[in-house]
Amino acid sequence: MTNVGSDRAQLAPMGLLAQAATGCATLTVLADRGYLNGEQVLACEGTGVLPCVPKTLTSGHAKRGLFTGQDFVYDAEQEHYTCPAGQHLTKGTTRSDRRAEGEEMDHYRNLTACLNCALKPRCTPAETRRVKRWVHEDVLDAMQARLDRMPDAMKIRRQTVEHPFGTLKAWMGATHFLTRTLAKVRTEMSLQVLAYNMKRMIQIFGVGPLMAAIRA
Repeated sequence: MTNVGSDRAQLAPMGLLAQAATGCATLTVLADRGYLNGEQVLACEGTGVLPCVPKTLTSGHAKRGLFTGQDFVYDAEQEHYTCPAGQHLTKGTTRSDRRAEGEEMDHYRNLTACLNCALKPRCTPAETRRVKRWVHEDVLDAMQARLDRMPDAMKIRRQTVEHPFGTLKAWMGATHFLTRTLAKVRTEMSLQVLAYNMKRMIQIFGVGPLMAAIRA
């Protein structure tokens, strides 16, 4: 339970808490797009937590009929992008945008190829198309590769996770929490989750077997 209004900084903390609670050395963590944060994915590296979060498509190029970043294929060995025209975009020698350490972006472009490219009207209204790449983009590529190997993962996540929360919200009503302060709200939420789990177990096992299991 947290009073932070956004999920963007919660991926690593919640993943590590789940790992500690389950005792698993390696844990695959599925989350929706609201959790996508490159720094959080990077923080999970080496911890045994394997995040799987779909990438957000924030570019307006598709609506304008232009190629998007997904149309440019990155070659890690050659360290260049291949554009839809088959040309190679190489990394610039300097980074033009000033960012904090660990947040730097490399810029890839091909000044010569863009000048006379037949696909340029579908690519960029500028003189040259530039593709930005985060210096730790490889961790996001690895995460996307995990998702590609589990095509039904996000569908299963929705079916598994969204139903309990929807049920809890329906029980709690429009006001949701009746208490105030974080400590009291945590207690109230714990009671709601306990009640949900008990009702769920009654539906699955029945009252008699559940009572027997509790006594044991």
